[in-house]
Amino acid sequence: MSDAASLPESVTLDGASLAPEDVAAVARHDAPVELAAESRERMRESRERVESVLDSGEPVYGVNTGFGHLVETHIDREDIERLQTNLVRSHAAGAGRELAREEVRSMMVSRANTLAKGFSGIRPSVVDLLVSMLNEGVQPVVRSRGSLGASGDLAPLAHMALVLIGEGEARVDGERLPGDEALRAVGLEPVTLASKEGLALINGTQLTVGLASLFVVDAERTVEAADAAGALATEVTMGTTANCDPAIHEVRPHPGQKESAAAIRRLTAGSTVLESHKDCERVQDAYSIRCLPQVHGAVRDAVSHLREAVEVELNSVTDNPLVFPAGAVDERAPGTDAAAVVSAGNFHGEPLALRLDYAAGALTELAAISERRTDRMLNPDVQESYLPPFLTERSGLRSGYMIAQYTAAALLNECRSLGRPSIDSTPVSGGQEDHVSMSGQSALNARTVAENVATIVGVELLCGSQAAEFLGDGLELGTGTGAVRDAIRSVVPPLDEDRRLDGELETAADLVRFGAIRAAIADAGLSD
Repeated sequence: MSDAASLPESVTLDGASLAPEDVAAVARHDAPVELAAESRERMRESRERVESVLDSGEPVYGVNTGFGHLVETHIDREDIERLQTNLVRSHAAGAGRELAREEVRSMMVSRANTLAKGFSGIRPSVVDLLVSMLNEGVQPVVRSRGSLGASGDLAPLAHMALVLIGEGEARVDGERLPGDEALRAVGLEPVTLASKEGLALINGTQLTVGLASLFVVDAERTVEAADAAGALATEVTMGTTANCDPAIHEVRPHPGQKESAAAIRRLTAGSTVLESHKDCERVQDAYSIRCLPQVHGAVRDAVSHLREAVEVELNSVTDNPLVFPAGAVDERAPGTDAAAVVSAGNFHGEPLALRLDYAAGALTELAAISERRTDRMLNPDVQESYLPPFLTERSGLRSGYMIAQYTAAALLNECRSLGRPSIDSTPVSGGQEDHVSMSGQSALNARTVAENVATIVGVELLCGSQAAEFLGDGLELGTGTGAVRDAIRSVVPPLDEDRRLDGELETAADLVRFGAIRAAIADAGLSD
């Protein structure tokens, strides 16, 4: 039911090459993780630089000072380790639902990768423990709310970091345990944090970018499935694919538009349904059919824009302060002859927040046009005369797929109501952190949108497959749309009598969400 086979079987963290597909492989399919040898050496050198700064006694944020508004407070050498432990404890102040397993793991693997770049001053042994927790299935219990997306995703990452020091809670094989017991259950031991290490663990955008990675993977699958659903709807409503002629899209050559138009042509190739009415009197199809390439294509481009940012962010250093070799930055940076420690703002989630809101809005538009095509297949006032009302014989006695559209409409309304967190900012930490991105909430909202839209497209696929049951004798769907219909029919039978549909809607959504529609198209030899 999925295209998990297309994901990597193992992932090596080198701080430079992590991709959204790698995150999905680790988060969802437990792909084993290892640290690259060169990353281990970079982290060791970075740690030595922190030690040199600590020995110098010069006040440096995150090493021997307080945090946020307390930046001017100097911390004595004997309290450095306690400072880091207190930091993790105090920042574990999240609320809301518990993050799902895949959400926590996406955050963990992306955090390990950014630390592996070697600019955070953390010991390799601490990152080794984080990697071992991934490989041994230790899932910290993390509350979903609390991040402002600057200074990164502090609260969620602090809940994760608690387990590394043997505190907090974690799940192992589904059982919820205290952090130290969870580690012992798989043969691991907690660490004692040294200077800067608590800050290195919790200061960054890893909840945001982890969830954004999963969103990108899901959104790309959903757009491909929506192309298939739209192609099927075009056929069963006796529409035309003339709107997908290459000449049209060469004179308005947006990349996504061209891709979706080409996909519709591939999916419907060989369709005798389309051939059966190419000389009919209808002049134009409704916009939900005629403008499919333009709308779907714009969504493709929005998701692609987000992917670009996610791929950069996954392999970026997003904590504060950053630890550089001496001479690598302006000579005014604090440090020693061996190192420079620079306080900056790479933890700010704006590059992701803005694009997440944009992509979530785009995916909502994909849902909107999908729901309209569903209506065209169900609605007796607009559908083709050969289709029975709500795609069921003896309508009235039976309701067919009438209420499935209600569900699609409700989910669409939720997507539209989620808003744009990135345009809000609430100052915190005594005004020191006076502009924040809200990227964590943008990522959580995007996740909700992705789940809803997969269901909405699934409803369209169910209705398209049901409508195909009423095609006349001798009429065949295209090679691709036929394969998609067969994928639906392999798990959902035709609707001959009214029955409960909730499980079937979820099944269809899973075909979209986990890549089975993409796989069916590929198996038909129609991948682009």
